[in-house]
Amino acid sequence: AFATAGVGAERLFGAIAGAAENRIGDFNPQAMANTAWAFACVAWTQSDLFTSLGSALLERLGMLNDTGKSQLYVVTVYVQIEWPNLEFPLAAHLQSLRAAYRGGDVMPSHFQREVSTMLERLGWSHTFEYETADGFSLDLAQPETKRAIEVDVEIRPLVVVSHTGDTILSSFAVSHKHRNLRRTPTLAF
Repeated sequence: AFATAGVGAERLFGAIAGAAENRIGDFNPQAMANTAWAFACVAWTQSDLFTSLGSALLERLGMLNDTGKSQLYVVTVYVQIEWPNLEFPLAAHLQSLRAAYRGGDVMPSHFQREVSTMLERLGWSHTFEYETADGFSLDLAQPETKRAIEVDVEIRPLVVVSHTGDTILSSFAVSHKHRNLRRTPTLAF
């Protein structure tokens, strides 16, 4: 819940990470995928948990539905970007995870539609759910200017960069009084 709400709770996530690593054997495959995805959503900066979950999931990928595999695609790309020299166990399955990610239905949320209407009124014409060459769906995009806005970032984690390098999605930390409040997306495609 904290991850999808975009709430920064580093101490909480630290405690959860420690407990999760000690109890991975008790998790079913979907719980492992959910945990890895939640930590990718909050841009967790320690690779150990991702590596442990990835290793445990290797033998259980076939037990996951497309939603779980889609989550693991986001996790795998996130890990490859954050730690490019790390041998992440799921990296060898990137293409099958990507197929699950691309196969999901993409529908604009109510909030996206409201933002879209407001932007249209301001003269910023755009395309809903524009799909880039490497398969990412951008919420509101202007392909001709190579600009896009991700509206529901807290609901769907924003991948930092694609493995093909075609879409560059990055983020920067928004800080106040030396405390990171949240990560804000910036994009180029």
